[in-house]
Amino acid sequence: RKLGEAAAPEKAERTFQQFMGAKFPTYGGGDFDVEGRIRDMDEEGVDVQLMIPGGIPSTDDADLEMEFIRAQHRYLDDFTGKYPHRLKSLIIASGLRVEESVNEIKKWGRSSWAVGVEPRLALDQPIDHPDLEPIWRAVEQEGLCVVHHSFSSGFPGYRDLWDNRFMGRLASHPWGAMRVIPAVFGTGIMDRYTNIRFGILESGFGWLPFWASRMDDQAIYIGAGAIADNLQHRFSEYMIGGRFFAGIVLHEGEKMTKMVTDFLGNHILMYASDYPHAESRFPDSVDKALSW
Repeated sequence: RKLGEAAAPEKAERTFQQFMGAKFPTYGGGDFDVEGRIRDMDEEGVDVQLMIPGGIPSTDDADLEMEFIRAQHRYLDDFTGKYPHRLKSLIIASGLRVEESVNEIKKWGRSSWAVGVEPRLALDQPIDHPDLEPIWRAVEQEGLCVVHHSFSSGFPGYRDLWDNRFMGRLASHPWGAMRVIPAVFGTGIMDRYTNIRFGILESGFGWLPFWASRMDDQAIYIGAGAIADNLQHRFSEYMIGGRFFAGIVLHEGEKMTKMVTDFLGNHILMYASDYPHAESRFPDSVDKALSW
């Protein structure tokens, strides 16, 4: 549905995103042309890329999902094999198949490409659910981090975004991260597993100081009975304590970066480009960030 109109038209072609960079990345550099990706990395000045895994269908068929996850891991091992020090990715952990996901973490956790674990959860499955505890234990044992990456399809809060994809894209990424941060901090995962690192990607970052302050206040105001007992730190302290990180998005710019750094310290924000998607500023992303 277009804003200002009562309903979606019966016949309409999808319009795609506006490309935000100066030139298109190499076709296939995101998926199958590893040499093209490396050339693009060299052109842009990127030493190491973390690739967000895709290729997993949205399905309630847990067996089918798990087979796609296993196939994705085998593919990543093959794709990164020629450049193991430059191409990294994430192990996917299914909330529908916890034991099998733990096996995948143990299988690939010490591989050259695996630097973290990305939980993929069912629609109404919270990340703090006790059934997921074996995943956090495996992450700790393998020396990995937990990564949240919101998606703009099947996005959090879609039920009340008035059937509009601009609203969905606008709200889904930050709200997904806003939701996951207090769930991870407030359930005591960072206390029980003292080596786990936790990061959010592609979800904006200018809201982090506001969210840290609001979480601290609401933990006092309404926290009793709603968050874990005996948390060892305030929510803001988990955020600035050296084990939480957030990827930048380039459009928020230098002033926003300085503001977040002034509030929270210079050890939280990470460079990110969103290569090879239309939202990247290829091939100028590194220069833009370094100019700040």
